[in-house]
Amino acid sequence: MKTRVFVTLKTGVLDPQGKAIHHALEGLGFTGVNDVRQGKLIELDLADGTSAADIEAMCNKLLANTVIENFRIEPVSS
Repeated sequence: MKTRVFVTLKTGVLDPQGKAIHHALEGLGFTGVNDVRQGKLIELDLADGTSAADIEAMCNKLLANTVIENFRIEPVSS
C-alpha cells in the first residue's frame, strides 16, 4: 500500500527557499509568478492494513513539524 504525504509550511511562516525559487524564476525571465511556497513530498510503502491513524501519527511524530508545517495524506492508487 503506497501513500503520499505532502508537507507544506503553514501560512505566514517565512519560506526562504520559496523566495529563492521565485527570485530564480524571475531571473530566468519567467513572468507571472506571483509567489512560490515550497514543501516536500514523502512516499511511504506501507504494509496492507496500516491504519490512517497510524499514518497520521507518523506525520505528527516525525514527518512534519506541526508547529510550522501542515501535512496532507493521499493514498496512491496502483
